[in-house]
Amino acid sequence: MLNGSAIHGKRRNTLLKAHPHPTWAARAGSWLRRAVPALLLCATAAHAAGPTLEAEFAAGLKEEGLAGAVWSEVLPDGTVKVGASGQRDAAKHLPMQADTRVQVGSVGKVALALGVLRLVSEDRLTLDTPVQQVLPELALKNPWQSSDPVRIRHLLAHTSGLDNVRFWQAFSLNPAPQTPLAAAFDGGRNLLRVRARPGSRYAYSNMGYGLLGMVIEKVTGQPYERYLDAQLLQPLGMADSTFTFVTQAGSHADPRLAMGHFEHGVAQAAVPQYLRPAAQFTTTAADMGKLAQFLMGDGKLQDKRFIDPALMGALSAPAGTDAAQAGLETGHGLALAVRDRHNVVGACHPGTAVGFRAMLCIYPEQDSAFFVAFNTDAEQADYERFNRLLLRDLELPLRAPAPQGTPAPTVENWQGVYVPSPSPMASMAWVDAVFGFTRLKWDGESLFLIPFQGEPKELEPVGGLLFRASDRSTPSHVLLQEDGKHILSDGLRSYERVSMLRMLVLWGSLALGMAGLLYVLVVGVWRAALRRLGRGDHLFAPLLSQLALLLPLPFFYFQSYLRLGDVSVASVLLALVTGALPLAMAFGLARCWRSRGTAAEAGSWAKWDWIALLAALQLLLVLAWWGLLPLRLWQL
Repeated sequence: MLNGSAIHGKRRNTLLKAHPHPTWAARAGSWLRRAVPALLLCATAAHAAGPTLEAEFAAGLKEEGLAGAVWSEVLPDGTVKVGASGQRDAAKHLPMQADTRVQVGSVGKVALALGVLRLVSEDRLTLDTPVQQVLPELALKNPWQSSDPVRIRHLLAHTSGLDNVRFWQAFSLNPAPQTPLAAAFDGGRNLLRVRARPGSRYAYSNMGYGLLGMVIEKVTGQPYERYLDAQLLQPLGMADSTFTFVTQAGSHADPRLAMGHFEHGVAQAAVPQYLRPAAQFTTTAADMGKLAQFLMGDGKLQDKRFIDPALMGALSAPAGTDAAQAGLETGHGLALAVRDRHNVVGACHPGTAVGFRAMLCIYPEQDSAFFVAFNTDAEQADYERFNRLLLRDLELPLRAPAPQGTPAPTVENWQGVYVPSPSPMASMAWVDAVFGFTRLKWDGESLFLIPFQGEPKELEPVGGLLFRASDRSTPSHVLLQEDGKHILSDGLRSYERVSMLRMLVLWGSLALGMAGLLYVLVVGVWRAALRRLGRGDHLFAPLLSQLALLLPLPFFYFQSYLRLGDVSVASVLLALVTGALPLAMAFGLARCWRSRGTAAEAGSWAKWDWIALLAALQLLLVLAWWGLLPLRLWQL
C-alpha cells in the first residue's frame, strides 16, 4: 500500500509540473491516490475471507463428480438465503437454478410426520392409537401384541420393530402413480413381522411410513397426497412442493424438475414406488426453508395453533427407547434425529431418491437451519463436505466435548462380538451377522469399537455406561442389558452380543463353503481342459451348476436396475440356477458315495472331491436356512 501511494504521488507531481492549474488529469491522479489504497484493502479482505459459498460448492461438485445442487439457509433474523450450482441436466447442460425443483426422498418423511401430527392436534388421532385399530386388515405379527401393540408414535419414531424395506418394494417398475398403498404389503404373512418389542429400539422402517400413509387415508377418507398438499403444504406456504408423483418425462413431467443422475452423469428419471409415502416428495430450496422455519417454531401459523406445541417439542427428542431411558440423548424423535457432527448438534433427516441425495438440519437454539439437495446419487461422493460448508457459513457456535467421567466398574463385561439387532433387513440377517459384526474391546481407559467394515472408533467414558466417540461432542453410545443380553446402542443402531462359538461356526461355514466351491470350479475346469471330465465325474454336475450362475448376467445387464425386484427373465433365471446349485452338489456327493471303494478310484482325487462337495453343500444349506437360496429377488 505504501509503494502504491508513492507511485501515485510521483505521477501527481509530474502532472502538476506540466500543468500549474489542477486539470482533469491532476484531479484523476488525486482520486486514484485516495482510492487505490481502499481498493487494495478490500481486495486483501476478500482474499482473507476466502472463496464464496457458491464457488466452494461449484468446486466441490466438480471434485465429487456431482451434477448440481440447490440449498437454502435460515438465518437467525428469519431471512432465508437460497443458492444453486452446477447443472440440473448434465446431458442437456442446463444450469441448476435456485428455484429448480428437486426430489428429496426420505426428507419428505419429515413433512409427512407433520401431517400425522396435524391430525393428532385436531383430535382425529392420538400418538398412542394402535395401528391395527385404524387398519384392522393388516396382518401384523407382533409377539408383544397384548402388552405392547404397534402404535402411531412407534411408526413415526421408527421404533415399531418392523422391517425396513423389502427388495421388491424398493426396486420395481410395476407400481403406477395411483397404485393402492396396500399393494406394498401384499407380500406374504411374514412381511409385517415385528422383530423387536415396539418402542424399545430404533430400527429405520420405510414400511412404517408406508403404513402412516395408509393411516392418513383411512382417517381423512382421501388419498394421502391430496390431503397433505391441501392441509399441510398449502397452509405452510410451500406452493412449489407436492407429495404427488412428479417425474422428468412423460405425462407427469415437470420442466422445472431437475434430472436425477448416477455416477458418470448417467441420467435417470423418477419412477412410481410402492412405498411412496416414505420417499416421494418434490420441493424447492425456498420451500424447504419455510418448512425449516416452521419446525423451529411453536406450531402456530398466523397466531393460530396448527400443531400442538408439545408435539413440536417432541420432533427430535428420542423417548421411550431403552437407550433414551439409559440417558442417551441422541436418537430419533417424531420426525427428526439428533445429529452431532463437527462439534455442532442439531436435528436432521437425510434422504435418497432415484438419482438424488438431500439433507435437512435445524438448529433451534440458534434459530438457524440448512437444506441441501443434489441431483446425483453417487456411492463414493463425500456429501458431508457440503454439510460442513453450510455449517461454517451459518457460523454456528461449536460445542465443547463432554468431559470424561468415571465408567461403571462392569464395563469390561460388555467386551465381545456384536451383530446388528434387529438387522436393517430381515432377509439379509445372515449377511449382517457375517459381514456386519463389530468387536467391542475395553483397555481400562477407553472402549474401542472395531467393525469388520469401517474404521475403528475410540469411545471415551463420560460416566457410568455412557460413552462419547472421539469425533462427537456429546455422549454417542450406551451399554445396556436387556433380558440378560448385552446391547450396544448409539440411539440409531443397536448391536447385540453373540457368543464367539456362534460366530466361529458362521465364519467357518463360510470359509469351508467358499473353499469347496473354489475347488469344484478350479479342479473341474482343469479336468475339463484335460478332457477328463466325463458325465460320470463327481464334479460334472456341480461344475455345470456353478457355470450356470453366469446365465442371468446378460439379462441383468440389459434390464434396468429398477427392475431388480420384479419377476423377469433375469430374476427367474437367477432363482433357477441358485436353486439348482445345492441339488447339483448333493448329486455329486451321491456319485462319490456310489463309486466308493472301486478300483478306479484308488489313488485318485475322490476323497478331496468328497470333502469339497460336502463343504460347499453345507454352506448352501445354511444359506437356504437363512432364506437366501434359491435367490428369489422378488421375495427378498
